[in-house]
Amino acid sequence: MEPNSSSYQLPPDDVAAIDELGKSYQALRQELGKAIIGQEDIIEQLCIALFARGHALLMGVPGLAKTLLVSSVAQTFDLSFNRIQFTPDLMPADITGTDIIQESGVGGKREFEFIRGPVFANLVLADEINRAPAKTQSAMLEAMQENKVTVLGKTYPLQPPFFVLATQNPIEQEGTYPLPEAQLDRFMFLIELDYPTAADEIRIARETTGTTRKTLDRILNADKILAFQQLVRRVPVPEHLYEYAVNLVRRTRPNQPEAPQWLKETVGWGAGPRAVQYLILGAKSRAALRGSYMASLEDLEAVASPVLSHRVITNFSAESQGMTSKKIVERLIREMREE
Repeated sequence: MEPNSSSYQLPPDDVAAIDELGKSYQALRQELGKAIIGQEDIIEQLCIALFARGHALLMGVPGLAKTLLVSSVAQTFDLSFNRIQFTPDLMPADITGTDIIQESGVGGKREFEFIRGPVFANLVLADEINRAPAKTQSAMLEAMQENKVTVLGKTYPLQPPFFVLATQNPIEQEGTYPLPEAQLDRFMFLIELDYPTAADEIRIARETTGTTRKTLDRILNADKILAFQQLVRRVPVPEHLYEYAVNLVRRTRPNQPEAPQWLKETVGWGAGPRAVQYLILGAKSRAALRGSYMASLEDLEAVASPVLSHRVITNFSAESQGMTSKKIVERLIREMREE
């Protein structure tokens, strides 16, 4: 989507701006509730990542409405949306686009013209990203990291806001190319979708098997989102939260003296410095969306699991005990609360 000719201006007072963001967020949740039944926590985590300018990896079994969720978010955000289905034969050019020879009108000359691929959208759903080989994955990940793509030596910038949601199916690993840990680190959040509650499942059965599908109102445009992303970065953070974030991340590393003994026995590799940045940004974003004028410990604890779960790599001993990365993060937070 092209930016509007007159960029959106926030109120000069950040307090008023945060109030406005809080109201927009509530309207957004209400609108998404027309298409997505349940999944309130997932919607909040997606919005936290987007307003913090991060990308997210959605993990869930088939049929949990991952694609519907992402397309509904794009609709309410008034953003351009593309879905890329990753397959073993998908090539980097299928994502980024490629140069093709076109005949120009002058003298029948032939010229190369760049045809943009599906990555040129504000919101991109990379469906089953682990089904494509490493070369194709890296083309997607370069776009995520650099906000641009390079094709045959030429660089093409991506229009902000640019937000990638990738999905992985946790139960089917045959014929897949799992993302390496270094590439997983590019995702701000790992968002795990679970089965709906019985009450939500009854609503899904009742409301999604009729003849009409609800259309969603557009709540925020690209200019407003960019302004709110800047606002989130200005949310103040108390000094003790920086120390808490660093302390928590250092405890995930088995070779650090801060790590508890039980963690040294279950974790092969801990989180890096990027995790600290995302903990702080996530806490700022959550505070602003909830209408708070300062990030709190509660905000930081709420984003700890999606930030750290894919950065804490368990070993065989943890697997034999049924100890997952998520449980390890929860135990670390619990222990830090009790100190």
